[in-house]
Parts: sequence; C-alpha cells; structure tokens
Amino acid sequence: MSNSSGKAFDVKIFNRLMGYIKEYRLQFVIATIAAILLTLFAVARPVLVKKIIDTFLANKDKVGLLNYSLLIFGVLIGGVITRFVFIYTANKLGFSIIKDIRMELYKHMMNFKMSYFDNSSVGQLVTRAITDIERIANFFGQGLFMIISDLLTMIAVIVVMLTMNWRLALITLGVLPIIIYATKLFQIAMKKSFKEIRLQAANLNGFVQERVTGMKIVQLFNREKIEYQNFEEINNKHKKAWVKTVMYYSIFFPVAEILTSIAVGLLVWYGGLQIIAKNSTTEVGDIIAFIMMSQMLFRPLRQIADKFNTLQMGIVAGERVFEILDTESYIDAKGTKSVSKFEGRIAFDDVRFSYKTNEEVLKGVSFEVQKGATVAIVGATGTGKSTIINLINRFYEIDSGNILVDDVNVKDYDLKTLRENIAVVLQDVFLFSDTIYKNIVLNKDISLTEVKEAAKQIGIHEFIMSLPNDYNYNVKERGVMLSSGQRQLIAFLRAYVSNPSILILDEATSSIDSYSEQLIQEATEKITQNQTSIIIAHRLATIQKADKIIVMDKGLIVEQGSHKQLLNKGGYYSNLYEMQFKKEVS
Repeated sequence: MSNSSGKAFDVKIFNRLMGYIKEYRLQFVIATIAAILLTLFAVARPVLVKKIIDTFLANKDKVGLLNYSLLIFGVLIGGVITRFVFIYTANKLGFSIIKDIRMELYKHMMNFKMSYFDNSSVGQLVTRAITDIERIANFFGQGLFMIISDLLTMIAVIVVMLTMNWRLALITLGVLPIIIYATKLFQIAMKKSFKEIRLQAANLNGFVQERVTGMKIVQLFNREKIEYQNFEEINNKHKKAWVKTVMYYSIFFPVAEILTSIAVGLLVWYGGLQIIAKNSTTEVGDIIAFIMMSQMLFRPLRQIADKFNTLQMGIVAGERVFEILDTESYIDAKGTKSVSKFEGRIAFDDVRFSYKTNEEVLKGVSFEVQKGATVAIVGATGTGKSTIINLINRFYEIDSGNILVDDVNVKDYDLKTLRENIAVVLQDVFLFSDTIYKNIVLNKDISLTEVKEAAKQIGIHEFIMSLPNDYNYNVKERGVMLSSGQRQLIAFLRAYVSNPSILILDEATSSIDSYSEQLIQEATEKITQNQTSIIIAHRLATIQKADKIIVMDKGLIVEQGSHKQLLNKGGYYSNLYEMQFKKEVS
C-alpha cells in the first residue's frame, strides 16, 4: 500500500473506492442530478431577492412582489424536496457499498491461513471490519456527494456574481485564495491526525478485547491496578490524538469566519459608496444579493474543509481495509479431488514444518495410520503433537515432505472435502453464543431428533436434558454458562454427529472432571470402533488400548508401538508412564 500520510488526498485509494459505485449506477446518477438541482435552487434565491428589491419594491409593484414571493417559496420547497432525495440517496449508496466491502472483507478473512490470525490483533481486525468500514460509508454519504454539491454551488455562485456585478465579485473573491490556502493546510494536518486517531482506536480496541477475554487472569493475579494504568496510558494517547484534531478545528474555523466577515464588510462599504456615487450601476439589491451569495460561497468552503476531513477519514479507513484485502495469506486450495467419504488411511512422509522461519517444529516426521486404527500421539508440551492435527486439516502449509490421506496428497483434495471428513475435538473448546443444538449442528442439515439419538448413543443425553431448556439452552459467549467438562462433551457430540471419516481428539480429557472424563472415555470407545482415530494424549492411562502409540520429543518421533511394546522397551515412553503413574499414586 502507498504511504500517503503526507498528502492531503490519496487518488489511488479514492479511485479504488469509487470502483464500488459500478453496481449502483442509478443511485449515483440520482444523487448527482439532485446535487445539480440543489445548486440551481440555491443560486435562484439571491437572484430573485435582487429582482424583488430593485424592481418591485422600488416601483411599489404589489402584484410583482406577490408573484416573486410565491416563486421564492416554490424554490424553497423544491430545494427541501431535492435535499431529501439527495441525502437519502447518497447515504443509501454509501451503506450499500460498505455492505459489499464488509462482505468481501469477511469472506477474504475467512480464507486466511491460521498464521495470519496468530500474528494479528483481534481488536484491530474488528476495528477494520466495523469502525473503518463505517468511515467508508461516511466517505460517500457525508463526504463525497456533499463536497460535489458544495463545489457546484460555489461555481454557480461565482458565475452569477461575475454576471451580476463584476466589481463586487472581485471584492468578494479577493478573500477566496487566502481561505483556500488555509483549507489546504488544514486538510494536510487533518490527514496525519486522522491516521493517528485510527491507529490509537485500533490499539484501544485490541487492548479492551484482550483484557475482557482474559479478565479471569487479570483478577486471579491481582493485575487490576496495573491493567487500569495501562488502559489509562492507551486511552490518554487516544484522547491526545482527538485533542490535536480539535485544535486544528479550533484554529481553522475562527480564521475562516474572520475572513468571511471581512469580505462582507468590504461588500457593504464599497457597495454603499457605489450607490452614493452618481452614475453607478450598483443597486441596493446587488448588495443584499452579494451578502447572501458570499455566505453561499464561504460557508460551503468552510464545510468542504470539514467534509473533506470526512472524505479523508474514509480514504484512511479504505487504505487500512484494502491493506487486509490485498494481503495474500491463503492456503493453496487448488486441489480438485472430491470424495464423499475417506477410507481413513493417513501417512506422514518426512514432514518438516515451522511456524517461524528457521525454527522447525516438526523435523522430518514420518508415520502411518491404517484404516480404522486408533493411534495415540504423546510427548511433552511443545513437541509438535497439536501441530500434526493442524497440518492434516491444512490450517498451515508444510515446509517439505508429504501428507497423504488414502494415498492422495492432502493438497490434491478439495479443501471443503478434506475438512468435512475430519472431525476435531480440541482441548480449548469454542462455543458460539447460541443454543446447544445449534452449536452441535453448526448449520448442517441435522435434525434435533438425530442429535438426541446421537447423544443417547454416546451417553450424554441425560446431561443435556438436565440443563434449562435442554437442547435449546443458550450457552452465551464462548460457552461461559457451561463448565470446561460440559463444553468438551458438547464438542464431542458435535464431532460425532458429523459422521467423520477421521476423528481427532486433541487433549480432550486433560482439564475435565472425573465424571465428564468417564462419559468421554465411554463415548471414545464407541465412536472410535472401526474408525480411523488420532488421539493427542496427556494422560497415558487414557490411551493404553490404542493400536499404536507415537512418542514425540522436540519435533521428532522417538518411539512407536503398542502400550505393552513401549513399556517393555524401557525407553522414553516407559519413563514417561512411570513418572506419571507415580505422580497419580502420590
């Protein structure tokens, strides 16, 4: 993306935003026509007022005065109706466009690699998807079209001024270059200020999001005072960014007001002298009309500065949104092979992988899982156990080697096919703020009757029925209304009803109570019968019946075999089992 912080206007971003208008040409045309009509209605008023003062009042023509007064009234009504159409259409266009951009952004983000989210602030992404896109709506509704309308009005006013009385026009326009120069300086300063505001807003959102999510840790470790001080510092930076903006406003608008007042004063003084002088073409109506037109000229100019800031904020927001849209962080999803069901054979062939460059997590891992077999992977924290799961699902791209499912490289499968046939129960279960039923089916075409039958088969139906509203019980955000063990049971049922070809349990019993563990153990034995299953285990007592146990250490497979074989071998697994057994006995 271009760095435009020093420019008052970024044409590249502006053109890209304007490209979204193509789908809404009719609304754009209506808003443009309305802007033109507003200009005509605006300049008609001072022309009619001049006519009334210099002709009908001077000649005491009551009929002409009445007719032109009615005409002015009609112009005012026409202006009101046109302004309604203009404001409604311009804002509707803006919100239609941000709906499209938001959908494009959301779809784009959903296809990112997990590594992108690993390295991105949730709060900042939320700011991009919500706040920044709202700024883009203002870019169209309150910025672009308002500026177009004001510019048309100013041009029309200048033309009428020069036509009506060029001497008074020159006096009025003499102040214009100074205001334009001040406006340009104001816009440049505001562009930098708004970039700082957006940065501090994103930091503020990210901080609050993270602390609210981790409030239990904050309170457990008595960090309330420290986090309050940290928040105060970030909040103060956000305030300072806005105060700087307010300062620019406070300087610019009084200066513009003084210059406008000077122009009006000069008009009255010079116009009065012209009227007093003999053989002058200047009339009282000219002065009144020029005072009206000077306000129509200078007020939009001041407003343009404000609206240009809205435009710039939209461009800055667009720059930040386009930065995400231009990010290429996709899994290579060129695979086309699609099957309804996997047989369930899995093979890792010399797989190497690293989350960070030159920091390998898997260092040439090779193993096979036969159809219908249950394989357990054990080892200390950080040895690469969970990484294997992420790679089977293609959440990350491997550095080298091959991962095969049914003798086909996972890259050759359609990504949807691959993930639909693999069910995963993670240690940290994520539940949406919705009912238990909807968290289980996740919008798949599975009836409540089928879900209940599946729950009965794995022995957790009674647990769900004991909750208020049973399957319609709302678990709230992240499932906070359930214990960790209960969330695990829901996740297990979610995996079971999807009828997967391959089942993966990642530390599924590591942090739950004994009752829930017993339920899951019984369910595990049922669901893994004659089905390919991979179990990432912390407690070795839970995987003794596995067909094969893979022992990992520092990204390498150090042992493979059955529970009995590995114990008799007297190696890494045997030592690990003995240490854990002694700990549980003590």
